Amino acid sequence: MPDLLRARLTSQFDDYFQRWPKEMAADRGFSALLAEPDPFVRARLEGHFTASAWLVSADGTRVLLMHHAKLLRWLQPGGHADGDVDLSRVALKEAEEETGLTGLVLDDPAVFDLDCHWIPERKDVPGHWHFDVRYVVRAGGGETFVGNHESLGLAWRPVAEVAADPDESLSRMAGKWLARQAASD
Repeated sequence: MPDLLRARLTSQFDDYFQRWPKEMAADRGFSALLAEPDPFVRARLEGHFTASAWLVSADGTRVLLMHHAKLLRWLQPGGHADGDVDLSRVALKEAEEETGLTGLVLDDPAVFDLDCHWIPERKDVPGHWHFDVRYVVRAGGGETFVGNHESLGLAWRPVAEVAADPDESLSRMAGKWLARQAASD
């Protein structure tokens, strides 16, 4: 990976940890992964980067979630980097592909959330770690979605409702979003 791109991601991670210092101990592996060979390729089964979108409605009150077909959980749209080192671009692309929405825009170039999670073994792919880098993406056009084979369904949910979700990752992101909205009011 070119040094400039590595430096940009390192800076984004450092900025994130300054904003969320309580997460530093759990998430420091993100910076360490940057030093590894091919961290953006899914074939690196020790762990690799993925990117996803906290996809909010134009007014910021709802988030679009997908019922993931393989994991059977409600999650934000996202996926593998497949060699692309611009993770914000990956998040935006995955959101478009998985929801069918057009007119999506990256709301903020800063990392919104980081989450390292285990992906269980499936068929011929052994279990492995996803280092998911999350960005805020906003619906700019219509909000009529069209799912694809990766989801069993899609739904707009009020962010305040997601904040009470038992899924720690979703509730953490909802809490961050609500705090950000309150600070901008």
